[in-house]
Amino acid sequence: MPNPADCPSVALVPASSRAVAALWPAGRHELPAALAASPFARVLELVLDGLASPHSRRSYALALARFLDWYEAADRPGLSKGTVQRYRTQLDGQSLAASSLNVHMSAIRKLAYEAADNGLIAPELAAGIGRVRGAKRQGTRAGNWLAPVEATALLNAPDRGAARGCRDRALLGFLLGCGLRRAELVSLDVEHIQLRDARWAIPDLAGKGQRLRTVPVPAWVKLLLDAWLVRAQIATGPIFRPVNKGGQVLASRISEDTVWKVVRRYGAEIGQPELAPHDARRTCAKLCRAAGGELEQIQLLLGHASVLTTERYLGTRQNLAQAVNDHLPLEPD
Repeated sequence: MPNPADCPSVALVPASSRAVAALWPAGRHELPAALAASPFARVLELVLDGLASPHSRRSYALALARFLDWYEAADRPGLSKGTVQRYRTQLDGQSLAASSLNVHMSAIRKLAYEAADNGLIAPELAAGIGRVRGAKRQGTRAGNWLAPVEATALLNAPDRGAARGCRDRALLGFLLGCGLRRAELVSLDVEHIQLRDARWAIPDLAGKGQRLRTVPVPAWVKLLLDAWLVRAQIATGPIFRPVNKGGQVLASRISEDTVWKVVRRYGAEIGQPELAPHDARRTCAKLCRAAGGELEQIQLLLGHASVLTTERYLGTRQNLAQAVNDHLPLEPD
């Protein structure tokens, strides 16, 4: 076992946050030149390759790139508990959400553990870094969602007479009607839509953490889908495909960024320019609950590992539609 005094840290080379952030969404598996030259290059690969989710890989890659940028700007103070605590203090001043800050800290801890396992720092130093606390979440963020009239307006916003608009209506239908995540949506093939118990569904959909679930497809969503499949002459393979400026449907899949842009575009048209795909998923959950859906069934629909996650997601402990302070016996002049 190495002595902490003999190996307090290793020097890191400058890192580019943009380079690392662009690395994993492209599906590449080599480090940028700035990081490849670092003594930690192999460790960085181990950290990122050990994550199953591409979203987690991207988040960790960006968090580590930012940490390495800061480390270089701080004249390489040495990878130690004190260094990480200093960085943690700086993150506190950036008004990050607790979840975002904790992603940064988790990535740094994993980097330290892998560095210790590979003899780059002493295990005692890695253990000290592991004891640097993350942020404690205070309360529950309400998030953003659409009212029924807004959700309907969003569905009707695309031009159904154009191929792109026909696709976008089906895409929005799956987001609002099935509560799918972006990655789940773009991975859909025609063969995934099957009959189960005399209704259309997406059986064995692999979601976050590779958890399997069966997602019911409402009849109106299936109608939007059929309109798109007929218009695009798609019989097999990817459902949601790029459409070029001439209206020609291509054979490949759309990207998750395309889903983001579609939601932002039509969100702006209905007065919600900051609308995100996950807001559509939250809207699905909220409307299911408002329609009398059981909490457990909503959990199964969304693919949450725990019903407590669904409760926090819905904010079911606080009724904003009929808030307790709406009818106070106060009448200001």
